[in-house]
Amino acid sequence: MPVTPQPVLSPLTRAAIFLVLTIDEGGEDAVRDLLPDVPALQRAVGFRVPDGGLKCVVGIGADAWTRLFDAPPPPGLHPFRELAGPRHLAPSTPGDLLFHIRAGAPDLCFELATQLTARLAGAATVVDEVHGFKYFEMRDLMGFVDGTENPEDADALAAALTPADDPVHPESSYVIVQKYLHDLDAWNALPVEAQERVIGRTKLADIEIADKAPDSHVAVNTIVDADGEERQIVRDNMPFGTVGTREFGTYFIGYAADPSITELMLERMFVGDPPGRTDRILDFSTAVTGGLFFVPSLDFLDDPPGPPGAPPAAPPPAGTDADSTGDGSLKIGSLKGIPR
Repeated sequence: MPVTPQPVLSPLTRAAIFLVLTIDEGGEDAVRDLLPDVPALQRAVGFRVPDGGLKCVVGIGADAWTRLFDAPPPPGLHPFRELAGPRHLAPSTPGDLLFHIRAGAPDLCFELATQLTARLAGAATVVDEVHGFKYFEMRDLMGFVDGTENPEDADALAAALTPADDPVHPESSYVIVQKYLHDLDAWNALPVEAQERVIGRTKLADIEIADKAPDSHVAVNTIVDADGEERQIVRDNMPFGTVGTREFGTYFIGYAADPSITELMLERMFVGDPPGRTDRILDFSTAVTGGLFFVPSLDFLDDPPGPPGAPPAAPPPAGTDADSTGDGSLKIGSLKGIPR
């Protein structure tokens, strides 16, 4: 049967909440119990505003995987690798679970985040929480349109999701998240033309500059393989900020079928290619978090592997139907084979 992915490729929304949590000691069972229920919680909250577009994506970190499942980790899953360049640092920060919640309005995001964290009370701790918002015509707080070059349609599927015929984890994804803080005073002191050289696009019209500088943000993040094909990821970045503390930033979130593509982009940004030619945007934006998570399919969440060390399930007695309740019931009312 076809495998259903999580809503990684949902349209851009006006609001989002990004929650990163660590699992407390002994909290593994509560997390495992929650995972199959996340889609139902999303539906329950979203039903109150049918056109609100509420979606939630769950990501699982490398350390959490070995605590939750008696199954080998996905091949690309590992702790986020810190990148220390000559002038800039991409830190690796704690994170076992990621909830990427998005909707057309912030109340839907807030309600679902509240329900999820209530279920995990005493089992997991929120270590980073960011409330993102749409800023005019999909611009970041530096004034430039963000996400213009996202792939679309079949290209987006190929960029973000593992193939449907993957033998172990079909229709899955890897996601890297980073929280960037902007020095808007220094940025806004630059003339528009200088800002455009940093980004590699025009500010008003959002047109890529033909002769852009090799250390511009666009140039550094353009990856071309040996066959001349551009390797892409799917971004769903959001601006965020608090006026009182003057903390303004962008929450970077990039989905990819192969996390090495995103990791190469970050290496080019922070270390440089050649080394030392780093992304000019980092002179005005500082990464303060970093995490890598695996995004399994909805089928996986609905029926995850057993916990580490769990004994294998006993086979049904000879001569019985494993799908039968023994009373002729069709098991209507239960999705997990448990009669009413």
